Amino acid sequence: MQKLVIQGGNDLSGSIKINGAKNSVVALLPAAVLSDEETIIYNVPNITDVTVLKQIIRLLNGKITEEESILKIDSRNIKNTVIPEELSNKLRASYYFMGALLSKYKHVEIYFPGGCNFGARQIDLHLKGFESLGATVKVENDKFIIEAEKLVGNKICLNFASVGATINLMLAAVKAEGTTFIYNAAQEPEIVNVATFLNNMGAKIMGAGTSTIKIIGVEKLGSAMIEVIPDRIEAGTYIIAGALLGKNLKITNIIPDHVASLLAKLTEMGVKYQLEKSEIILNKCQNLKPIDIKTQVYPGYPTDLAQPICVLLAHANGISHVEETIYEKRMGHVKYLNDMGANIEINENKEIITGPTKFHGTEVVASDLRAGATLFLAALTAKEKTIITNIEYILRGYENIVKKLSNVGANIHIEEIE
Repeated sequence: MQKLVIQGGNDLSGSIKINGAKNSVVALLPAAVLSDEETIIYNVPNITDVTVLKQIIRLLNGKITEEESILKIDSRNIKNTVIPEELSNKLRASYYFMGALLSKYKHVEIYFPGGCNFGARQIDLHLKGFESLGATVKVENDKFIIEAEKLVGNKICLNFASVGATINLMLAAVKAEGTTFIYNAAQEPEIVNVATFLNNMGAKIMGAGTSTIKIIGVEKLGSAMIEVIPDRIEAGTYIIAGALLGKNLKITNIIPDHVASLLAKLTEMGVKYQLEKSEIILNKCQNLKPIDIKTQVYPGYPTDLAQPICVLLAHANGISHVEETIYEKRMGHVKYLNDMGANIEINENKEIITGPTKFHGTEVVASDLRAGATLFLAALTAKEKTIITNIEYILRGYENIVKKLSNVGANIHIEEIE
């Protein structure tokens, strides 16, 4: 077990390069098993979720060759093996093997997926979609058994524009007979990244990035290459750090359109920044204005940045509101921010944040990935030392966080818990 130790109050100056997107790569790796040949994925982040996915692929007899941020995955001898609980429960995205293995073998057995606890996060949309394609779903002792004599294309309308369901149903439908339509599909950039990878293999997917996706089934999928898009949530987290403590802090390897909703809110608060093709430069901002935020599906304000921006809102002069509409349990950061000096009240799914706040260091616990990001942002602004435990959550989504922040002036390191 490890803890993150931060002595806050330092300006952040220099450059931070954004890595490949966690929410993209966790779907790209399961998608690779659909190939009957070798695939190559570039710009793979070195995060713990990727480590677990590689373990699952190797369990399935896939061969992986690694070179820095490049993964070569040979799927020619993949075997359809039960994915055990000790692997599936380490991350939510293990459920993408449902769609991939169902598509390839018409049978998959996997224990319940894990990951951060944001409430129920039911996967009913995934399962109903599989059933629409002709599969049957059984649950035995916390294990899903999903199988079909054959998969046949159908029209699937999602009750909610779920990223996970949209990707999982794309994976399941690429080798189904006939044509599948996914209506009210999620439109996130990560979906486009996955669809491009599948199309590079020989799939026929149209409309990814819109609310209607059309998939014409194919019999075989071959070799392909793909580059993981930059992580818009990692970018957003460090952009917020720049608004808090930046001294010409440069964030590079970003896609501006992917962080447009965040930048719009920062502009509303009075944050000044210089945006160029694939980078942004920020300086610490004084006299921040309070604002209201409501999380929405893409291209609206992302739920994954609702927690981190609370630190910036706590520095604003007045009362801000954050309404969470995607998950019912995403307030694990509030108690610890209040322990550090914030004034945040919870009213059902809304946070009422009264500023300005001067954070002070203390011992806090990361309750999930983005709550952990929120705590390290608050710790960077505190004058005293902050100790964050449960940092396994943080390491799931932020590659080389200590090195990146140390290189721009932060006093941060990891210690073993005795």
